[in-house]
Amino acid sequence: MKTAVAPLAHEVPPAVQDDVVAELKEIYIEKGTPAFMRTVLALFCGGFATFALLYCVQPMMPLLSHEYSINAAQSSLILSVATGMLAIGLLITGPISDRVGRKPVMVAALFAAALCTMASAMMPSWHGVLAMRALIGLSLSGLAAVAMTYLSEEIHPQHIGLAMGLYIGGNAIGGMSGRLITGVLIDFVSWHTAMLVIGGLALIAAAVFWKILPESKNFRARSLHPRSLLDGFTMHFRDAGLPLLFLEAFVLMGAFVTLFNYIGYRLLAEPYHMEQAFVGLLSVVYLSGIYSSAKIGSLADKLGRRKVLWGTIALMLGGLALTMFTPLPLVIFGMLVFTFGFFGAHSVASSWIGRRANKAKGQASSLYLFSYYAGSSIAGTAGGVFWHLGGWNGIGLFIGGLLLVALLVALKLAKLPPLPGSGATI
Repeated sequence: MKTAVAPLAHEVPPAVQDDVVAELKEIYIEKGTPAFMRTVLALFCGGFATFALLYCVQPMMPLLSHEYSINAAQSSLILSVATGMLAIGLLITGPISDRVGRKPVMVAALFAAALCTMASAMMPSWHGVLAMRALIGLSLSGLAAVAMTYLSEEIHPQHIGLAMGLYIGGNAIGGMSGRLITGVLIDFVSWHTAMLVIGGLALIAAAVFWKILPESKNFRARSLHPRSLLDGFTMHFRDAGLPLLFLEAFVLMGAFVTLFNYIGYRLLAEPYHMEQAFVGLLSVVYLSGIYSSAKIGSLADKLGRRKVLWGTIALMLGGLALTMFTPLPLVIFGMLVFTFGFFGAHSVASSWIGRRANKAKGQASSLYLFSYYAGSSIAGTAGGVFWHLGGWNGIGLFIGGLLLVALLVALKLAKLPPLPGSGATI
């Protein structure tokens, strides 16, 4: 007769052992693998759709001012209500993704935003258009809040700068394409038709994203209990670097959106009197951002973010200075340099978030992007006041002030000691 032997205290059931191993072992996606290519392509499509849907309305602002008899600051609300609701949504969708998973939230967000864009083209009134734009911003928060977190969890830390840069490159192409398509189309068809075209393209991008993005391997569900959310919030704001990165996001994005919100008003007026289609074509300056986001992101992986960030902001200041001159070639070159610097700075700062936040990374990314889109909404509309008071000189003064704050913050970040075990690249 066999005697049952009680398990020793140090013995752990195999099922529990497997769970522990799964918790401890992170399977990162390595550069050069098929999974890396699928991830980059999917997030590229997601970034493309997000920024195309968000910023396709920017070239329309002078047209909307005329059609609805509103001033430049009022017309800017078509963008600001979307970015404002996106910022608010980030505080909700980030924690939701910490509970239910990254991919489901991002897929639902893309499809909802594309459908709301198509619905906005059918709204009979200005207030109806603004209501749909608010829903678009709220929907897009589901991808904007989660994409950076997904990359920081799934991509090998040595390649996170490159992957983040490529994702932001998709943002740049989306922002360029949305502006370019609508900016050119509205010279030939109604803005309603242009919105339908953008919405259709976003639906295709959402389908590609859904099909090819790998499922999360390193995601661990967290509680949605209000106490845990408050603890995460408190933890992030006690960090020496994260609040500075949140402020950096606010001022950088505020400066960038303000320039592109009102440059169209300047170029359509004297002494340029440019055609709307040509103003739309100037969105090709975003190509410099596509290059800089990946290149500078990779450079930051090698040299360290603290050494690279301030230089990209200095480039933005240089580009802004060039736009203050009258000759059109200088203005266009200044826009190109400004865009190059902005996307490089955003690539560096956004990848820094995932490295500094050891816990609740989804919430940290949400707070960064909340600041980012709050800057777009608040500064983008406030810039209209400076435009009415001082024209382009007023805009230059406003943006220059924001960039000086950004430069001071970057220098402060550069003096922070590295996190334990992080090395010099942080």
